[in-house]
Amino acid sequence: MSEDAAALLARCHHPLVRDLAWIVLAPDLIRTPWPGRPSRADLGLEGDDRLNAWLDELEATPQALERRVGDTVDGRMGHYHERLWQYLLDAAPGTRLLANNLRIHQGKRTLGELDLLYRRRDDPTPMHLEVAIKFYLGLPEGPGQLHDQARWIGPGGADSLATKREHLDRHQLRLTERAETRLTIRQHTQPRDIGPAFEAAIQPQLAIPGVLFYPWHLAMPAPCEAAPDHLHGHWLHWRDWQRLRDGLAHQTRAAWLVKPHWLALPREEAFLPLRDVEARLAQHFSRPASPVQIALLAPARPDNRHRRLFIVDDSWPLQIPLPPRPRPAT
Repeated sequence: MSEDAAALLARCHHPLVRDLAWIVLAPDLIRTPWPGRPSRADLGLEGDDRLNAWLDELEATPQALERRVGDTVDGRMGHYHERLWQYLLDAAPGTRLLANNLRIHQGKRTLGELDLLYRRRDDPTPMHLEVAIKFYLGLPEGPGQLHDQARWIGPGGADSLATKREHLDRHQLRLTERAETRLTIRQHTQPRDIGPAFEAAIQPQLAIPGVLFYPWHLAMPAPCEAAPDHLHGHWLHWRDWQRLRDGLAHQTRAAWLVKPHWLALPREEAFLPLRDVEARLAQHFSRPASPVQIALLAPARPDNRHRRLFIVDDSWPLQIPLPPRPRPAT
């Protein structure tokens, strides 16, 4: 994240406000032919002064944000991330949320679900936004070529950047091309919300922030379509922890990141002495264990003091998702 973005984030104390600010400021992982997320200008938050004032107001009165997020703070990160987007599009000065999690049916069959439907306050054209928050670890050896997205897998091994991107491209982002979707949108929105130009187009967009974690011990190129400014970290097996730790600067501190707060890193005062986090890691990995994400805070690196790490069991990965099936030639 850029220094300017980090400075904007530093003014936020409330964890939900910090994560919401991170969504506004963080770059996407990949750039695809699909249009990207709503810009800060679309949101009415262009200019740092305007964004600062909006975040300060949220810090002072976070109750509406807390209600929107609800119990997702104890659930899946994807649901938490979606709730943050719902609040952002509903509360930002420049946008209005029309619907969320809108199921599309064909008779009794469910075709899919639109994550978010919104419009700009000065434009009645409906926008369909799909959102995903993803953290992928790169495999030096794996499916496909070195730049293949199939080599970037989730920490649990259940999905890959390739399978997620393919699902979004083949299915989710094409739902608004269907007549059933247009009918459903008409049924769930007021005529004044979508205006007379509704039949002309429904613009699909994709927001996919997150972090790509590169192998700590080997050089590996970014996957194809990776955004030039994507956030990155490193991953390592537990057996390699001591070697990495011995190379860290004296007085480096650490923070154990707990879902769903993998978005914005904690404030500096939340970082603990490295030995405390290391003792917890040793206990965690004393038996076969799930991957752990931590953040390191270097004492004297003004250019980039923070560093994200994923530490995985020595047997990781236990499974690697199959690449998507090739599309038939047209």
